[in-house]
Amino acid sequence: MRRRSRAGGEQVKKRRRKTVTLKRRNAPKIVGHRSSSATGQETQVARLTRERDEALEQQTATSEVLRVISRSPTDVQPVFDMIAESAARLCKAQFCFVYRFDGQLLHFVAHHGLTAEVLEINRRAYPAPPSRRSAAARAVLEGSVVQIPDVNADPDYVLGAMAVAGIYRSVAAVPIVRDGLPIGSIAITRGQAGLLPDRQIELLRTFADQAVIAIENARLFNETKEALEQQTATSEVLQVISSSPGDLQPVFDAMLENAVRICDARFGNIYRWDGDALHLVATHNTPPAFAEARRRSHPRLGPKTPIGRMVATKTVSHVADLAADQGYIEQSVPGIVAAVELGGVRTFLAVPMLKDNELIGAFILYRQEVRPFTDKQIALVTSFAAQAVIAIENTRLLKELREKTDQLEAQSQEVVKLNQHLEQRVADQVGEIERMGKLRRFLPPQVADLIVASGTEKQLEGHRREITALFCDLRGFTGFSESSDPEDVMALLRDYHAAIGEIIIRYSGTLERYAGDGVMVVFNDPVPVDNSALQAVLMALDMRVAIGALTEKWSRLGHDIGFGIGIAHGFATLGTIGFEGRFDYAAIGTVSNVASRLCDEAKPGQILISPRVLMAVEDAVTIEPIGEFALKGIRRPLAAYNVLAVKSADT
Repeated sequence: MRRRSRAGGEQVKKRRRKTVTLKRRNAPKIVGHRSSSATGQETQVARLTRERDEALEQQTATSEVLRVISRSPTDVQPVFDMIAESAARLCKAQFCFVYRFDGQLLHFVAHHGLTAEVLEINRRAYPAPPSRRSAAARAVLEGSVVQIPDVNADPDYVLGAMAVAGIYRSVAAVPIVRDGLPIGSIAITRGQAGLLPDRQIELLRTFADQAVIAIENARLFNETKEALEQQTATSEVLQVISSSPGDLQPVFDAMLENAVRICDARFGNIYRWDGDALHLVATHNTPPAFAEARRRSHPRLGPKTPIGRMVATKTVSHVADLAADQGYIEQSVPGIVAAVELGGVRTFLAVPMLKDNELIGAFILYRQEVRPFTDKQIALVTSFAAQAVIAIENTRLLKELREKTDQLEAQSQEVVKLNQHLEQRVADQVGEIERMGKLRRFLPPQVADLIVASGTEKQLEGHRREITALFCDLRGFTGFSESSDPEDVMALLRDYHAAIGEIIIRYSGTLERYAGDGVMVVFNDPVPVDNSALQAVLMALDMRVAIGALTEKWSRLGHDIGFGIGIAHGFATLGTIGFEGRFDYAAIGTVSNVASRLCDEAKPGQILISPRVLMAVEDAVTIEPIGEFALKGIRRPLAAYNVLAVKSADT
């Protein structure tokens, strides 16, 4: 028995020793695995947090750039400055450089973080043509992203002195591209060697795209402004022509004043041609000494002089720098010497005044700096020259008619009729310009465009039409405005209006009015819309998405603000209300009240629609019934439905 017990005991002991040994062998591995897993999770959380913070900072920066673009539609410099600051900060760069490319030369236009020494070196290096000499110039030359991981190892990089002064090793640049062509570049430098991460390259590309938007906005705005100025100037000249049929001096004075101002010239002269020489007949801002010299002696007409070439070829003569002309360098042409030394002339533009392809005068503009005139400016001066010919011809005809005997009275009357007709045309043009400006300032864009296109303001008269009305406002805005600074309230409203304004224009809605956070939009008047109810609902869905992003931002700032929409369909009376000098386009009727009341009942994020709207959109969107509401001003309870989403193609 003892032997069995001993044997059995030995077996038990062996099993116990084996078990203990296994625990000792495996225990460290289990602990190590758990420790490694926890460390990995902490690392992943830290990485995701860092990436989230970086993404948020980048979104904030791009939003700030867009706000600067909206505040500076005519001036791109604040945008470039903001881009330079944001790019340097978000890419953790030492310096940021922004350049414009005019088709020939790269111009240094903005920067951030530069020391005085680096700034001076870079200003000496530009303007310069695209080349491989720097990352910025190389990006324009190649039209693609350029990275120089180590400027000391790049044989083409010639700004080594600037790298030493700025203590940087690597450079990255992205081109600013419009319609496939480079129009500038953005470059950043870093103190360490190596490549810029892809996400920061993408951020630079985003800033480059925003620079394109700013440049295009400024270009379109300036082109519109220039076109309006040119139309106005043309109308003014035509008015002077019609009001001074026998006196050329007011006509010439008006032409020169407008041409010098619009073309940004320093001064201008008009000359008459008598077949042998040009005689000065009108000036504007011309230096007295230069004007007196021109009156005493006529310009030399040699084939190598600018004016001589214009007379010989009967075409425009345009000299970028008169001081570089051989006639001035050799002091061989007194007229050129007088222009440069008495008039300070550098850039010179002479446009011939032609009647039946015969020279009768010249329209000349001068700049006192080297800055060639643009093609549009040359075309405008050519137009003024043609009008001067008309004025001269009108004056000549009128003078001849006055000298005729009574036998030519009929012909004289015809000229009077022509002048009256011209005066009417000028008055019509001026009236149309004033009318267009007034309509576009005080009426919604669709209404103004429709009236201008039709030539009548009949659409503004009161009329009845079936419309869809959408009303939206912010939940919690009243409490927010009562507890917040006025500047914060205005900033929130600007973001809110900018977000929904773009969507309203995209969906061809007519903005009926702004009232703080409340906005009303009308569909199907004055511009007809197919299925206006569906158009309003689709726009509401886009609004909900756009404002949803803003409410998340506001929530992070501690503001509990929601967004609700009400949509109704029915008949309303529409037309202008207001007083002379300030009119609005309004929709009056139950449909407007129903949309407003539904908006009041909507919870944050809801789009409440009336039964008539539901009938028009139920095949296109998914909805949920909300129940019936007793709306203020509505006799019977009204069923309301919340729009959830657009139906997918397979439902």
